[in-house]
Amino acid sequence: MAHDDNIKRKVRAAYIYDCVELTTAAEVNQVPLPTARRWKLDAKKAGDDWDKARGAQLLAGGAVDDVVRQTLTMMIRNVQATMSQIEQDGEMTPDKKVALLATASDAFSKNAAALRRFAPETDALAIRLDVLKKLAEFIHSRFPQHKEAFAEILQPFGEVLADG
Repeated sequence: MAHDDNIKRKVRAAYIYDCVELTTAAEVNQVPLPTARRWKLDAKKAGDDWDKARGAQLLAGGAVDDVVRQTLTMMIRNVQATMSQIEQDGEMTPDKKVALLATASDAFSKNAAALRRFAPETDALAIRLDVLKKLAEFIHSRFPQHKEAFAEILQPFGEVLADG
């Protein structure tokens, strides 16, 4: 299916300026991921490197704190998108849901830890996320009958954690 150039521009803008993953940018604009990947590759061959443009956009604010905030925002959006997809998947088992949530939490914690040296306030967020990861592992191993309830409350609680 052919897409008009306006859709391609929207996918590019979401990826570069909104700092969402290409998967999310494609999904939001109802474009198959392989198509979005092809557009990105074709643009790079034509001299429009979406990754370089995205990096420049992140640094455009100039201050390291702004870059850290933008990076954390991007990570939070991706974790929230993952949680939403997990919640909406009616066929996924509770075990799989908890495993995916723990993986997302772990990735977020590792990224937050890497950013910690640039902005001390991220240290508190990293600690909160580490506790959340340990809780997910604890529930998985000791109280498997509560995994589904944990998965259900995790997204709204994640928003509370992100707010501090």
